[in-house]
Amino acid sequence: MKKLFIFGISLFASQLVFAQAATIAPGTPLEIFKGKKEVVVQTSQGPVTINRVMTTCAKNGGTLQPLVPIAGVTPVTETEMIQALGDKESMVVDMRDSNDRVKGTIPGSIGIPYTEVAMRMDELGCKKVAGAKTPWDCNKAKKIYTFCNGPVCPQSPFAINAMVRDGFPATKIYYYRGGMLDWEALGLTTVKGEF
Repeated sequence: MKKLFIFGISLFASQLVFAQAATIAPGTPLEIFKGKKEVVVQTSQGPVTINRVMTTCAKNGGTLQPLVPIAGVTPVTETEMIQALGDKESMVVDMRDSNDRVKGTIPGSIGIPYTEVAMRMDELGCKKVAGAKTPWDCNKAKKIYTFCNGPVCPQSPFAINAMVRDGFPATKIYYYRGGMLDWEALGLTTVKGEF
């Protein structure tokens, strides 16, 4: 019953994030950091206010995510993502909600929504451990290359935190912060209709 409740809450949260992205009109002011919509910087010409607005190409209205969501995680670019697709010791994992994944994803990636990753770490090469400090033994896990919608998308960082909390080594996680926003902006190939 507890797992069903957690799954229901996770599903609701993912749908809320998806609905938010679908309803923000271009030009709407957005937060840069949690609770902060602008930052004033000093330049040689005087103070300049940096703010952020929703654009037609933006994936969501989240806040800027750190390049390294947890100590030990390695940030990567498109180059490393493409190389990982051909590496049998690596997995490229789309951590987005399946509603986003079906619209277009990186070819060769697998989909594990961020709300489900802590329950599906066996698919990443981990083994369930009963009664241990962490629920998973991930010593023989593959290198995981994660991505979501882009630099303001919290889905991959949320999943990375859950993975590390439950026993996945941060040193085996590679985070593509640019996500689908940067991938598509660079004109790289996507595939549609995948779950």
